[in-house]
Amino acid sequence: MTIVHMVFFRFKPEVTKEHKNAFVRELKKLKDLPCVEDNRLIVGGPSITCPIERSKNFEFVLVSYHQDRAALDAYQASEEHT
Repeated sequence: MTIVHMVFFRFKPEVTKEHKNAFVRELKKLKDLPCVEDNRLIVGGPSITCPIERSKNFEFVLVSYHQDRAALDAYQASEEHT
């Protein structure tokens, strides 16, 4: 059974747009890990919810797909993820 892994991100107010952009670029590289099913990893954002407080200040989301729990465990333990 495919496992869908979702992570929501929010940042402290002092985090710059440039830092957020670099963070998103790094997240997108995770799709190349062999434990991500068919390179199915999506990074969404920034949030367009207005005001942002309605979304609990979450600005970005990562959604990845894994063949099974072992693949998710491998993803979370990978050097690129940590």
